Amino acid sequence: MSSDTPTIESKVNYETGLNDWVQQEKAAIELIHILGSLWFDRSVELIMFRNQLVDRSASQILALHQYSREIVKKPMSVFDSLLIAREVSNLQLAPARIDLGRLTSEWLAEKETYRNDAAAFASDKLKGFIGQEKNKIVPKDVILYGFGRIGRILARELVNQAGKGEQLRLRAIVTRDKSDEDIIKRADLLRADSVHGPFPGTVVEDTANRTLIINGHTVHMISARNPEEIDYTAYGIHDALLIDNTGVSRDREGLSKHLKAKGVSKVLLTAPGKGDIPNVVYGINQKHHTDDEKIFSAASCTTNAIVPVLAVMDKTLGIERGHIETIHSYTNDQNLLDNYHSKYRRGRSAPLNMVITETGADKAVSKALPQLAGKITGNAVRVPTPNVSLAILNLTVSKTTNKEEVNDFLRDAALNGNLVEQIQYLSSNETVSSDLVGNPCASIVDSPATIVSKDSKNVVLYVWYDNEYGYSRQVIRFAKYLANVIRLTYY
Repeated sequence: MSSDTPTIESKVNYETGLNDWVQQEKAAIELIHILGSLWFDRSVELIMFRNQLVDRSASQILALHQYSREIVKKPMSVFDSLLIAREVSNLQLAPARIDLGRLTSEWLAEKETYRNDAAAFASDKLKGFIGQEKNKIVPKDVILYGFGRIGRILARELVNQAGKGEQLRLRAIVTRDKSDEDIIKRADLLRADSVHGPFPGTVVEDTANRTLIINGHTVHMISARNPEEIDYTAYGIHDALLIDNTGVSRDREGLSKHLKAKGVSKVLLTAPGKGDIPNVVYGINQKHHTDDEKIFSAASCTTNAIVPVLAVMDKTLGIERGHIETIHSYTNDQNLLDNYHSKYRRGRSAPLNMVITETGADKAVSKALPQLAGKITGNAVRVPTPNVSLAILNLTVSKTTNKEEVNDFLRDAALNGNLVEQIQYLSSNETVSSDLVGNPCASIVDSPATIVSKDSKNVVLYVWYDNEYGYSRQVIRFAKYLANVIRLTYY
């Protein structure tokens, strides 16, 4: 028999492996049904170690189980998580966001304590979530002022995360457009994106009523040049949170004009705010403001990327000083071809050059982490990629350390505590920027790239971030907080 001839044993192994995979896919499909029912019927969202499960394919869900085994070091199977999801679905829970990965891993570790009774386990772990009266949420109207790169991603996510509409409701988009053709063009830009791909749903233009119907959500397209002159109540919009993603006004005087419009109660800027406007990195300092404040900034994408990691490093090792160099994808602020620009170097062609430019992230750090004021410097290099950026953090720390310890601190922060939504931990040696398009985390730690000097006091960290999508997810997290529509969470 030739050595190339398949043996009976190899054929059996092939059939066994394939059959096992089919059974896993069938279990994942059943899990998908439970996920959808919980989300759309009861506003209960199941996630897996911070990763979205709703609106994912069976193969994607199985890939997340592999992630749990390799990164989180929790050897669970889809059959384990399906068992726990079934029991969760049998409970009458208040609106909540529950980490099915954490819950399942706890079940595997503790099931003997519960005498293998999964129903008793789920009831005990989630006893504080049972009963609709535990978390009554009043939906909040949202207005997007501007519809550029960030505005369109926000629109996609607000609709995708709407569920039953019990949290944030996208009600209007404000641009300077006036014609029907403008609305059609805006709809086309929402449907297809060169970086983030097609919109997973439907977008229908109703030019007669100047609306877009996005996955069943009727969104008014309002044309205006002066924000204070708009009467949003005429569109049935009241007590709304307005998200200004134009960046035209960044000071209190300019942003206060939105509050003069009828129907707006709070304003959130998707750019660094000037003066006394609170610059907030959600997960770090969202509680550090007075209750009567009406105007907020979600800071910058870079600030949101570096601050969570800096907070962990300062807490565990102490930061004496540091420098941050941002390798940032080009933006619409730059020119496609060489042309005049008010800032140095940015006038040169963005797709053809690396461009040294300034960043305000170093100064913004002190607003979120006051203890680091004066300790951090920063600069940026714009590079010829359309999305995903990299922050290189060169830090001198107070305590001696090593690479393994530094990575352990960051891995723990990514899996436990208050920053699990902000930090993701990567262990692959093969990660490149395009792998991270659409990543929902603000800070993505590339652990194999971590460097610690021989004197054990200097640490270099490489932190990726999707400067469009990851930042937009941070904006939405903060928006939910401002709107008081945060669900109960089990992370």
